[in-house]
Amino acid sequence: MTEMLFIGDHTYSSWSLRAWLLFERFGISVPHQIVEFSKAPVAEQMAPFAPARTVPTWITPERIALSDSLAIAEELATRHPDAGLWPNDPSARAVARTLACEMHSGFQALRSQCPMNLRAAFRDVPVNDALGADLNRIEVIWADARARFGGTGPWLCGTYSVADAFFAPVAARVAGYDLPVSDAARTYVDSHLQDPAFRRWRAMASAHGTVLQRYAQPHATTPWPGPQPLAAQPVATGTPENEVCPYSGGAATHLLTLEGRIFGFCNAACRDKTVADPEAWPAFMALL
Repeated sequence: MTEMLFIGDHTYSSWSLRAWLLFERFGISVPHQIVEFSKAPVAEQMAPFAPARTVPTWITPERIALSDSLAIAEELATRHPDAGLWPNDPSARAVARTLACEMHSGFQALRSQCPMNLRAAFRDVPVNDALGADLNRIEVIWADARARFGGTGPWLCGTYSVADAFFAPVAARVAGYDLPVSDAARTYVDSHLQDPAFRRWRAMASAHGTVLQRYAQPHATTPWPGPQPLAAQPVATGTPENEVCPYSGGAATHLLTLEGRIFGFCNAACRDKTVADPEAWPAFMALL
């Protein structure tokens, strides 16, 4: 097989989100394939690519399977030293690395009590001592990094880095479960919700995949706290303004309407991810 990034369900796979952001945010092109959580156990689906058995897994051009998001980050940084995955400043880089590693191995209460679910948002979520301790620790390390290296930008150690990609699922949990954090931490969370790459991932979560009941929560629901998408709708008939899909260049056969205008896409997947959040997709916004 040629190079491939295997990712899990966009709605629930926080590890896959981390790996995908590393490629997307740093302009590193890679084809990807979704491993559907509803289809069969992930290890069973990944068996043809042994020793890989989890997602994310990056099959490198040399056909080496990297099955850990931190390993993927370090290998990408080695292969693309000018992409900026880690900060250039040695001190900022050291802090970014320790942040990424702590996120990678820690915060078990947050992970277990608030599994990532990008199709839903909740309110009145109880915070026990273990979850409260995780939130307090997150506050400490975010505030320390921002004070030392954040500068005037929104990210932890200056420009967007691996550390921010790794904390994107944490931000999604804080937002999606309306967890109690300081105003400064909320501002950092909002930066992720507004990030176009994160919005593209969430748009794909909204458009594709199966709702898995094992991720259901007993909490009251509330609207997603991120930016409100433009009001696009799929339509069955009409004449699109564009003749080819803005993503693939294929014939425009699947349609949406927005602001009284009709646009076409090569398939339902391209259309539906655009309907979910039109502003997340620069190629579509260029048409609009």
